[in-house]
Amino acid sequence: MPPNSWRRSSGMVDSPLPRHRLGRATDRKTETMDTSPRPLGRSGLQISPFGLGCWPIAGMTREGITREAAVATVAAALNAGILHLDTAYCYGAEGESERAIGEAIRGRNRSELFLAGKCGIHWEPGRKQCVDGRPERLRQEVDESLRRLGTDHLDLLYLHAPDPRVPLEESMAELGRLRAEGLARAIGVSNVSLDQLQTAAQACPISACQLPYNMLQREIERDIVPWCRDQGVAIVAYWPLMKGLLAGEMPRDRTFPTTDSRHKYPMFNGTEFQKNLDFVEVVRGEAQRLSRPLPDLVLAWTAQQPGITSVLFGATSPEQVRMNAAAGSCEIDSRANQVIAAGITARGSVMGRRPV
Repeated sequence: MPPNSWRRSSGMVDSPLPRHRLGRATDRKTETMDTSPRPLGRSGLQISPFGLGCWPIAGMTREGITREAAVATVAAALNAGILHLDTAYCYGAEGESERAIGEAIRGRNRSELFLAGKCGIHWEPGRKQCVDGRPERLRQEVDESLRRLGTDHLDLLYLHAPDPRVPLEESMAELGRLRAEGLARAIGVSNVSLDQLQTAAQACPISACQLPYNMLQREIERDIVPWCRDQGVAIVAYWPLMKGLLAGEMPRDRTFPTTDSRHKYPMFNGTEFQKNLDFVEVVRGEAQRLSRPLPDLVLAWTAQQPGITSVLFGATSPEQVRMNAAAGSCEIDSRANQVIAAGITARGSVMGRRPV
């Protein structure tokens, strides 16, 4: 999950990605998600259907996130059985996200955790983001991330974003070396185009890609998802709740301060925002009919889409974690799927913020 909205991504090449199994309830028209771990490409590793996206706890785009709250949020995820933690070197000007995770996992069984990290983006003075894919810089960031986390390896290491000044093949070759040295068990790519994804896959065996995907932002279904399914690449989806919009708690008159990154996105402003809230009410109606919280239905729907391996949800409090962690038990019947599909069609394309 990137700190900013980079170009829609994907990444990796691995083993054939099977269709996710769906357990059947007594009503054959009702689908109950199988929450058992899923294959992470050809890596031989497995990953849970849901993970905690740890950008929000860095406190850079949300106000009032303390170190104590961040640690408590991660601990709540672990206690709820969410063992897939997704972070990055640049999640926080001083690595606040990684440091909070390191504190929360101290004393826990490392073999039970799935830690995913990213390298290739750092902060410069004035809160300016810098994409840097030089091999020596990538290695430096991974070394520091491991120190912050208090571990000797990552289960999954992503290139956070391609550096236009550095050949993608060079960046990926360094990630391959880090894996060979045991600093990462599997390699992935985030925030790439299909062409970049294919180039990365030729340069280094990759096991996963991470990209934005939710009910209203589904552009990757046109090209990246089919390619990943064909090549056996695991897809990790971020923004399933559309940066909180699909959680259904935003009033119609909600505005965002300049300290909140959402103020820059068309989907949170003007008529686009109102149209999105109209869609939220459609989904809310089905959630109420199924007697489930709205986020449960949204997350469960996302995790059940073909080709989606794991879904990251953000949280800034233990309460949010506990609510979202219940999504695995959400049953979606055929009526809900039909209503959601009709609502998506009626809403039409969503204006997102394209990267510069």
